[in-house]
Amino acid sequence: VSPTTAAHVRADLGNDVDAILDGGPCAVGIESTIIDCSGGAVRVLRHGGVPLERIAELLGRDVVAARDGEGPSAPGRLGAHYQPRARVEVVGHIDAAVGEARVLLEAGSRAGLLAPAPVPVDLPPGLEVVGEPADAEEYARILYRSLREADLRELDVLFVVAPPASGIGAAVEDRLRRAAAK
Repeated sequence: VSPTTAAHVRADLGNDVDAILDGGPCAVGIESTIIDCSGGAVRVLRHGGVPLERIAELLGRDVVAARDGEGPSAPGRLGAHYQPRARVEVVGHIDAAVGEARVLLEAGSRAGLLAPAPVPVDLPPGLEVVGEPADAEEYARILYRSLREADLRELDVLFVVAPPASGIGAAVEDRLRRAAAK
């Protein structure tokens, strides 16, 4: 899971580095957008902080998203990537998350929830909310912190309701899909 704070970097690198400069948490949270302009079409290899729609607007031309395995290799394009120790389950709606969580909680598993605000107050006992972002931009900022939080809380499963997959939400959806890959 990518680091977004100096504390994450320290946790990942330990004593392998002498000093870490702390400029505060990452403003965007998810990594940069990677585009390929080497062919006829401009292709987004990795969705990131600059949405596909904005790149198209800036270039004044169509931009397409490359599919996995298409185009040159780029960081963050493995099918399974950004994975915490907790299993990530992406669900379409909070009701699905709550229903699946109930079953796991009754079986003794530890479960968490990451879903857009507002999260209902009548959640099953034991379902831990690790984040409830107000919009896709906040989702991008807190995504990796939330995945790390799931591990700090020793959750077995983190249920996630993704934001709409447009704008920066497409990058969040991409990271969630990779975090949930088997």
